[in-house]
Amino acid sequence: MTQIRQGAVVVTGASTGIGAACALRLDHLGFQVFAGVRRKEDAQALQAKASPQLMPIFLDVTDLDSITAAMHKVAIAVGNSGLIGLVNNAGIAVGAPLEFIPITEFRKQLEVNVTGQLAVTQAFLPLLRLAKGRIVNMGSITGRSATPFLGAYSASKFALEALTDALRLELRPWGIWVAIIEPGAISTPIWQKSLSQADTLQQSLPQPAHELYGQAMKTASKGAATLAQKGISPDKVAQAVVRALTAKRPKTRYLVGQDARIRAMLSFLPDRIVDELTAKAMNLE
Repeated sequence: MTQIRQGAVVVTGASTGIGAACALRLDHLGFQVFAGVRRKEDAQALQAKASPQLMPIFLDVTDLDSITAAMHKVAIAVGNSGLIGLVNNAGIAVGAPLEFIPITEFRKQLEVNVTGQLAVTQAFLPLLRLAKGRIVNMGSITGRSATPFLGAYSASKFALEALTDALRLELRPWGIWVAIIEPGAISTPIWQKSLSQADTLQQSLPQPAHELYGQAMKTASKGAATLAQKGISPDKVAQAVVRALTAKRPKTRYLVGQDARIRAMLSFLPDRIVDELTAKAMNLE
């Protein structure tokens, strides 16, 4: 059963894909949406599809000054009503074998997908506490089951699972529910962009990386491209976000997509069996 609680919600990473789908669906349901974007063009594109009530806010989750400025703008707009929801959706995906991934790229992956999520949460928690609001973190099924050559991305999503679990308990005294969404393959621009960036990154790796992992990286990239094409609509994820924000008693985790549910079941198998199945599927033998 769902109980709609219209009020103010902040959605980060709302320029395209899942974030845009969440912002637009919540706006359609009558929520006051503050949509985090980084470019003026993205703000205009989002406003063209939304009601006049949706308000873009310029927000870079890796920039504390940007986060603070966005929080003050929202605080002025909502006053003592506070926020009923924060959707931590902003994220990137870096693809490369862990043996050769540049440490600067690894740090960037964690900075955006983990540290940035916590920084935004810290900034908006006083407003969430006013309304006994909810926090919804955008995880991934790779936060339960790591994927070869997406080790950095998987590490960030595993970390987000831990942050979600800890926050859920720490914020319990104030009635602030915390949930995480765990999608499988989603048809979203983040993967098209990430595949292109991964290809560029992999081409820049030293020669030993290509000698050791070249064929496996090609297989992994081809598989990722296929999944991206066959992925479900971002709106399916947005629907799960709405349930997490509005259900009388929300779940702690929301699996989205058949592949996510299958991988979740596989996680109960012994590690060696899962390794064998993954290696065979990705031609890593």
